[in-house]
Amino acid sequence: MSQFTIHTIETAPEEVKDVLRTVKEDNGGYIPNLIGLLANAPTALETYRTVGAINRRNSLTPTEREVVQITAAVTNDCAFCVAGHTAFSIKQIQMAPNLLEALRNATPIDDDPKLDTLAKFTIAVMNTKGRVGDEALADFLEAGYTQQNALDVVLGVSLATLCNYANNLASTPINDELKQYAK
Repeated sequence: MSQFTIHTIETAPEEVKDVLRTVKEDNGGYIPNLIGLLANAPTALETYRTVGAINRRNSLTPTEREVVQITAAVTNDCAFCVAGHTAFSIKQIQMAPNLLEALRNATPIDDDPKLDTLAKFTIAVMNTKGRVGDEALADFLEAGYTQQNALDVVLGVSLATLCNYANNLASTPINDELKQYAK
């Protein structure tokens, strides 16, 4: 049970009611509890939506962006985001089941060394607060990524940090619509 209010359209602050209506419509009739949580702080909700939109147009592919998001959620022990990004990865980008399983279990991605390097780099960014060191950066670049990609990993981590930390702070319950994707 969350220690924070998980807002609905009816209970949300007036300034975010339209956002919640849009989210509900875009999500097939439900509001993810993360959004209901962030409605407690309209600027946090605005930041999530703005940074999320920017992240969706970064230099990484949709699969690579989800590698970053799921890796961050697992690393930060955010059950809500693991479930949400698992659902998205299956429904929206048709992520390979073996890749998804490796990400969710934080195990090597044996059949895709480039994505494995991306996951390791994401963890390095998180664990070192960006001070990944020459070897980790060289491995990332040698795998075929660019300096722009490295900075876009930081962007993805920043988005994940907002969501993961907010959910962990509030003990956000996983929506019924996402429970089948929980770890």
